[in-house]
Amino acid sequence: MRSLALKLTFAFFLIGITGVAIFTLLMGPRTRIEFDQYLSARDQTVLVGILRDYYMTNGSWHGVSQTLASSSIPSTYNRSAIVLDANHRAVIGPQNLLAGTAVPDSFLNNTTPITTTSGAVIGYVLFTPIGPQPHANAPSSDTGTSQTSTGTAGQPGNPPSPPPETAFFDRLTSAAIISGGATILVALILGGILARTLTRPLAELTLATKAMATGKLDQRVKVRSRDEIGTLATSFNQMSADVARGITLRKQMTADLAHDLRTPLTILRGYTEGLSEQRLQGTPALYNIMHDEVKHLQRLVEDLRTLSLADARELPLNKRAIDPRALLEQTGLAFIVQLEDRSLGLRVEAPESLPSILVDTDRMIQVLNNLVANALRYTTRGEIVLSAQQEGQQVLLQVSDTGAGINPEHIPFIFDRFYRADPSRQRTGESEDSSGLGLAIAKAIVEAHDGAISVESSPEHGTTFTIRLPVAVSL
Repeated sequence: MRSLALKLTFAFFLIGITGVAIFTLLMGPRTRIEFDQYLSARDQTVLVGILRDYYMTNGSWHGVSQTLASSSIPSTYNRSAIVLDANHRAVIGPQNLLAGTAVPDSFLNNTTPITTTSGAVIGYVLFTPIGPQPHANAPSSDTGTSQTSTGTAGQPGNPPSPPPETAFFDRLTSAAIISGGATILVALILGGILARTLTRPLAELTLATKAMATGKLDQRVKVRSRDEIGTLATSFNQMSADVARGITLRKQMTADLAHDLRTPLTILRGYTEGLSEQRLQGTPALYNIMHDEVKHLQRLVEDLRTLSLADARELPLNKRAIDPRALLEQTGLAFIVQLEDRSLGLRVEAPESLPSILVDTDRMIQVLNNLVANALRYTTRGEIVLSAQQEGQQVLLQVSDTGAGINPEHIPFIFDRFYRADPSRQRTGESEDSSGLGLAIAKAIVEAHDGAISVESSPEHGTTFTIRLPVAVSL
């Protein structure tokens, strides 16, 4: 499952179904047993009442067997019940017990007394068969007894038994408490497993974030699912990788910046020392070289300032509505001479019906000039195409070439500051006198216009840079 909500819903449903199943399995058989015992106790009570009424009506036990046979009491009790008179002699009994046979006193513990309304004992009922028939003169030490769980003490002075209904509900309540306890225990076990499953990745994320807070930035957590927590773990891993990569790029940028500053400064220092020591004579060519290096330093500082303002979202923009086609044509005119010198073609493809875009013209020309200069540097044959088209509420500006292209492994990093696609110190995608921050600045300027820039390329088949800008809202 890819949704934590569905997982939780399914887990709660499973716990509920499991609880109901366990409760049913425990309570079902127990309820049937207790209900049977309740019916047994109730029928025994009714049987005692019938016997009492018969004796009080007739004054003796003569003919009581015919009355029992015609009663509504189940035949099970009629066949198994033993009725004794007040002198402990059998009145009704199974085939192995003859009427008038004296029953040993040891059997009276299992009997239910039959009393009149005044409390006089007129007989006893024994609901459990007593085994082989005792003889009339059998000694009282015979003990072939078997007890029933529903029988109650019948000796005078024993505490009275509760009504069958009360005993039934008491036993049923006890069974429900036991079954409910077992259900709760199982629910706790399942809930613990679920809680462990959910909290384990969160605990790992917590430890990883604490480690990052102490400076250990390269942290990874195991992605254990595809739900929201798994997505969070994936995002954390991506964030950790981006932070670690950002630290690496920052260190690399510092090294590259130091190199780009050191090179012109070293050149200027060498020339100035030579001039001050009069080892060199000032010439226009020498001064031009020094001037170019100063301009390079100035561009580098200005590019760094532009990036700093863009990062702080304080890059000044003088926006106005402009026709995308006019923007592309202006960019193309700036490179006509260079294209002719290299025998390369240039085409501008843009319908005249395109909506206007709200941009800082100078800044956007800077971006397009950088992209065209990049295409011009790596294209030795073919042409460069500047195109524009509308896509929904956006206008797409594209700079395509038929040059050498970019290897796929370099494309994700092509807009990084000072990123080098080759091990040499050559600035990727920039002119020779550039600061090496052109594509990073292009991305910052486009994003400052609420747009986006992307690149598609394949080796030996050319490169296409695409700028997406929102359509100017007409008032």
